[in-house]
Amino acid sequence: MTNKGKQILQLLLFSVLMGLVAGLVTTFFGKILLEIGQIRSDYFDYLVPFLALAGLVIVFVYQKWGREVQAGMGLVFKAGQGEDNHISPVLVPLIICTTWLSHLFGASVGREGVAVQLGASLSHWLQKHGFSDLSKDMVTKMGMAAGFAGLFQTPLAASFFAIEVLIVGQYAWRNLVYCLIAAFTASTTSHLLGLEKFTHVISIPSFQFLDSFKWILIALCFGIIGNLFAWFLEQAKKHSTRWLPNPYLKITVMGLGLTVLLYFFHHGRYSGLGTNLIEASLVGEPVFAYDWLLKLLLTCLCLAAGFQGGEVTPLFAIGASSGAVLAGLLGLPVELVAALGYCAVFGSATNTLLAPILIGYEVFGWNIIPYAIPVLALAYLVNRKQTIYGQQIRKF
Repeated sequence: MTNKGKQILQLLLFSVLMGLVAGLVTTFFGKILLEIGQIRSDYFDYLVPFLALAGLVIVFVYQKWGREVQAGMGLVFKAGQGEDNHISPVLVPLIICTTWLSHLFGASVGREGVAVQLGASLSHWLQKHGFSDLSKDMVTKMGMAAGFAGLFQTPLAASFFAIEVLIVGQYAWRNLVYCLIAAFTASTTSHLLGLEKFTHVISIPSFQFLDSFKWILIALCFGIIGNLFAWFLEQAKKHSTRWLPNPYLKITVMGLGLTVLLYFFHHGRYSGLGTNLIEASLVGEPVFAYDWLLKLLLTCLCLAAGFQGGEVTPLFAIGASSGAVLAGLLGLPVELVAALGYCAVFGSATNTLLAPILIGYEVFGWNIIPYAIPVLALAYLVNRKQTIYGQQIRKF
């Protein structure tokens, strides 16, 4: 067998193994996270007062055992962009446990950051044990795709996310096939193990030409909201670190403030992932005009303080709830605009286009695509500077 044939065989084997491992780990993480979310909802009054204390534990754990992996997504991006750095497997238990802790005590954070970091860390561990000939940037992308797909069960979106998010304007097409194999394997594994996938098939009305201006306005609003999230997150991290450089003091002060805010703003409505806002937006339950803004501000403050999780599921919630509000103001179908917001705000905040369009297909069905492509493309074009990922590179 030629060297090229051996490498292809290695890549195929690695992608399948990566998918299996990521599927197992994300199922374990995801199922317990759902249980933790239920416990927090049932005992919110008793748990949220200890948010700052949970934050101190998180900082201590990272200071004691995780100094080398504190950069989190920064490490993943550097490895995926070709820098020859290794992501330690110690990241896996650290990011899992600290995210569980953040969610249990009411922090407004997501979960995809965990999935992507898990996948990248596990891919480096696998590469070190039997696949040393494979490049770190390629295995990192496969790990990112597998982790995302294992948790969300959206393998197409996960694969395209991995090849487009690292460098804006440059798609790593040569990695796509292996990312797809890893992602479909991870998604299938987590599905077979009983991790639930969120889907919501929507009915699509016929397009009215007279509504064209409304759809353009909707797209621009989603682009601006994604920009706002990325900008405020950056500012919150920068200023909180400048004013409170000691991480223990920062998470204590901000944790106490967030406890008060999360309690008094509708008694925990903005804690956790934000799936309550997504569901309310899509099924026509009451959505406050300020839901999206409070979720945005509280998520950014929780992440800036040092609580662990991610941004993507809160971005879905912010997009869906802002979409429900905009639809009501403009007289458009609430369910459809909320679904488009779910995808578009995520795309705008992450500087990705193909992944959010595919999220739309995998979560809401084929019939959303004729609306998703123009709306998401325009929202994407609005955002050329802001991003939630500080290590993201732009080629234009």
